[in-house]
Amino acid sequence: METSGMMLKSCLLIIFVLVLSLQVLPSLCYTSFVFGDSLVDAGNNDYLFSLSKADSPPYGIDFTPSGGQPTGRFTNGRTISDILDEALGAKSFPLPYLAPTTKPEAFLRGLNYASGASGILDKTGSLFIGRIPLREQVDYFEQSRSHMVNMIGEKATMELLKKAMFSITTGSNDMLNYIQPLIPFFGDDKISATMLQDFMVSNLTIQLKRLHKLGARKFIVVGVGPLGCIPFVRAINLLPSGECGVEVNEMVRGYNKKLNRVLDHLNQEMEPETIFVYANSYDIVMGIIQNHHEYGFVNAGDPCCGGYLPPFICFKGPNANTSSVLCDDRSKYVFWDAYHPTEAANRIMARKLLNGDESISYPINIGKLYNYKP
Repeated sequence: METSGMMLKSCLLIIFVLVLSLQVLPSLCYTSFVFGDSLVDAGNNDYLFSLSKADSPPYGIDFTPSGGQPTGRFTNGRTISDILDEALGAKSFPLPYLAPTTKPEAFLRGLNYASGASGILDKTGSLFIGRIPLREQVDYFEQSRSHMVNMIGEKATMELLKKAMFSITTGSNDMLNYIQPLIPFFGDDKISATMLQDFMVSNLTIQLKRLHKLGARKFIVVGVGPLGCIPFVRAINLLPSGECGVEVNEMVRGYNKKLNRVLDHLNQEMEPETIFVYANSYDIVMGIIQNHHEYGFVNAGDPCCGGYLPPFICFKGPNANTSSVLCDDRSKYVFWDAYHPTEAANRIMARKLLNGDESISYPINIGKLYNYKP
């Protein structure tokens, strides 16, 4: 991969041309803006006072650009957004917005605003203290956009944004907070699962419309995966090997159905200038788990790192006695820790989203979205 400095110079040259002609070739300077939770966090939580961090080994052990050192990504290697960006032509990954080394010019190739433990709802993840709820992530993007307008003007900024990819991967933590018996939700009176789904869809829709108003035109909105099958949920429900939490998965499917319906309505309302792609992560991940041997995995239930029992900590200490359990072959596990997939699983998900049919990405796949001209 080219150095980020070389990439930035190339993008600056393209922006110079853009200011003159208001035209830019996306293949020369791929731009991606990433919003969401720990599934796509690239290190923002490293710069917060937070209990949700991935800033110590063995996180990042297979992340080649860092030489195997932790970057704040909650997996052993690349996140799904990293893999998608790379496949679509990115020469470097979007930098975390909160990193002190991230300069305003980084906006040209995109930024990552995602934050571990965050959710669609502001209250989500409060026990972890520091995190950036989706609403605040969009606030940060609005600030970035203002810097961009100051640099190249409103017209050139809008031209850049209408070609950029906007991915939103969130909602899992809202549901995980809801199902955990020791975490209060909306005060002492727990709302119904149906009401939670409606709150989530309503608040997410508000943020999608905000991004649209700010110039976003090409959206990837990722549904929530089968949370009833992740090691954490299976452990707290004392489920035997091979079984998933049925009620949790039913709640997830109900939310995804409502989200898909809203995105379909937005597409009818805003096409062809704007397109919202629904990424069906639920069916992808469930398919990997149920047919894991066909994908080369030997374990689809246990985490590679951190063990299967509380407190589910993935940590490398000074010696084996002070380190958490780590599997021998990370490429053979679907789950990296109790919550997150391995890079091997992320690669499969990314490939399906890039090239899949309408059952995976609707109304078009992400490969076609890249070439979509608003």
